[in-house]
Amino acid sequence: MIRSPLLRPAGERLRAWSELLRVSALLSVPGDALAGAAAVGVRPGRGTAWAVGSSLCLYEAGMALNDWADRHEDAVERPHRPVPSGRVGPGAALGAAGVLTAAGLALAARAGRPPLAVATALAATVWAYDLRLKHTPAGPAAMATARGLDLLLGATATASVPRRGAPGAPGAGGAGDASRRTAVPPLTALPSAAVLAAHTYAVTAVSRHEVQGGSTAAPLGALAAATVLGALTASTRPDPYHRGPHHTAPVRPVPYPPGAGRRPPSGPRRSTAQRVTPLLAAVYVRTAARPLLHAALNPSPLLTGRAVGGGIRAMIPLQAALMSRSGATAGGLALLGLVPLTRRLARKVSPT
Repeated sequence: MIRSPLLRPAGERLRAWSELLRVSALLSVPGDALAGAAAVGVRPGRGTAWAVGSSLCLYEAGMALNDWADRHEDAVERPHRPVPSGRVGPGAALGAAGVLTAAGLALAARAGRPPLAVATALAATVWAYDLRLKHTPAGPAAMATARGLDLLLGATATASVPRRGAPGAPGAGGAGDASRRTAVPPLTALPSAAVLAAHTYAVTAVSRHEVQGGSTAAPLGALAAATVLGALTASTRPDPYHRGPHHTAPVRPVPYPPGAGRRPPSGPRRSTAQRVTPLLAAVYVRTAARPLLHAALNPSPLLTGRAVGGGIRAMIPLQAALMSRSGATAGGLALLGLVPLTRRLARKVSPT
């Protein structure tokens, strides 16, 4: 007999919701916004914080909606999941998805209309994936689009909200929009978004075989993609002094102090980024490659699931490498510290 979720002990309910929302994968989300902020050459500020909050809400909305949409399929293939096992009611899962989506859009709106537009597109992609596209050939592309939009959300929100104390920020004096002109346009983040989207596409393609296993091609394809993306991230760096077509002030990348219009000196700071970025890219490749290789050699459901989990964890060093490539080396190294915590959480709650 299945007990009502409300009659279960608080610890059981917490565990069930942790599994439903896949909290062990949640730490792979903040790096999207941070990499977006780095790509536009601005230190994270209030806009970045709004973007991170929005991303977390929309990600968790997708997790809850996914289990609601798959409740009948999971009843056969994965009856231990929270919804088919009765530990979380279907209505509660769907309601959580709606509330989290609304919260994500509200947080994005605090950063301005452009971030809200990106967040709306992201939310629409998440709902379309879970309700319609997941089991179609367009599924991996939809998931990849969602991750790319998440990075662009961070870029747009960071560029839209002046940092406190920056010229043009409230109470700082100066020209009304001067602080925004220190950043390149958010579209400059497209290369970083494309790299993250390509990785997501490859991992999603593997996840489609997670329940039944049997695919060697998907893990091998994802392994090849991770190798290529790692090499591209390590070897290419956008010009940190790029100017957008409508910007009159020089760009000041994250690690360099404001120079009143002067070009920051090239020296140890630049060489540090050039040294660290390949190392972070190598960590990304290693994190993704090992479980993918195991899944390719033995495409069992267990090893395929571990490959998907490894691909999710690998997003963090990939985000860190993208940040370092854009000049935010210290931030990338700090973000890398989330990997051990993510691994420990994955031992308690599956990320897939």
